Amino acid sequence: MSLSQPAAAPSRRYDLDWLRILAFALLVFYHVGMFYVPWGWHVKSVHAGPGAEPLMMLLNPWRLSLLFFISGVAVAFLHDKLGAARFAAERALRLLPVIIFGMAVVVMPQTYFQLREMGEIEPGILAFWPRYLTGWEIAGIEVPTWNHLWYVVYLLVYALVLAPLLPMLTAFGRGPARIFARVWDSRLGPVMLIVLGFVPLMVWRVLLVPHFETTHNLVHDWANHAISFTFVLYGVCAARSESFWRCVDRATPLTLGLAVILGTVLTPLWMNFEPLLDQPVALWAARAGRVLYAWVVILALLGLARRFLTGDGPVRRYLTEAIFPVYILHQTLTVSAGYALTRAGLDVWTEFTALTVITFAGSFAGFEIIRRIAVLRPLFGLKRQTKRPAAEVRGGAPEV
Repeated sequence: MSLSQPAAAPSRRYDLDWLRILAFALLVFYHVGMFYVPWGWHVKSVHAGPGAEPLMMLLNPWRLSLLFFISGVAVAFLHDKLGAARFAAERALRLLPVIIFGMAVVVMPQTYFQLREMGEIEPGILAFWPRYLTGWEIAGIEVPTWNHLWYVVYLLVYALVLAPLLPMLTAFGRGPARIFARVWDSRLGPVMLIVLGFVPLMVWRVLLVPHFETTHNLVHDWANHAISFTFVLYGVCAARSESFWRCVDRATPLTLGLAVILGTVLTPLWMNFEPLLDQPVALWAARAGRVLYAWVVILALLGLARRFLTGDGPVRRYLTEAIFPVYILHQTLTVSAGYALTRAGLDVWTEFTALTVITFAGSFAGFEIIRRIAVLRPLFGLKRQTKRPAAEVRGGAPEV
């Protein structure tokens, strides 16, 4: 990867706006899917089984890494615009209220319904709320918790870490940036793009993943930190590098083809992984394939978005503002509605349809309320109301 090269003020990256919208939408569907697969989650459907696992496994390796990459692009542009101190202050003022209010209010029902399903507490969510806020642990669950808002917590930490370092990294990276630019523009550029992005991720897979389970605990999640922060750095380095984006365009047929092939080959292995446990070579080949699959999917999506998702309009502007509050709200709606629906005796498709509609409709209804109430806007990551959003006037990166 190359550090961002100096460039003129960019036009707004509508392709990354659309990709961010689609990534968050897929994340909402993924969490609805978590209600139905046999993997551990807050609450489960009575219809839970392996049927949805192949689709979930195709999404799992890259769904959040793509968001961290896009956030890295946004970090680079915002840091360039504000400078280190103002950038750090802006990130803290923008994300801390989301985290604090989210943990105290938004996420609480998820823990309540999880504990109700476990049979650990009596009915009464209002009676449970003070216990949630003041307790350290209930039936093995640490409270208060951030659950799906871990992404926001990690993003804030990464931004604060990068704030004082980016000027030094940019200065140091001017020489390497010119070298990488020649690599990206060379005949082998698309292949090198895949290989050079894959290698650090594979190092983390070998050195860290076997020893650090993903916990979303800020101080004990080192493999997850290494992978997520690497994708943020990839986005930071790629932000203003036109040679990188040209190489992404050229690589799209290759990355798309590899993504399809790897997804097709690996899905049966993911569904029946046990036989590989006694075959170390085959096991690590499958693990390497999963890491490569995640990276080439992200590259393919970046290339496809640059080709097909470049339009602007009221839909993009609306969804760009809506998608972060929708993300904040959606999992609480999924858990709460799922807990009630699965006890209503519905068949699986009726239940799934109802849960999906409630999750999306409720999240967007919540956004419509939040955007109109000034005191709620900062608690859900929205800027203060202005006649014309500044980012739209100047152009630039997608929202973090």
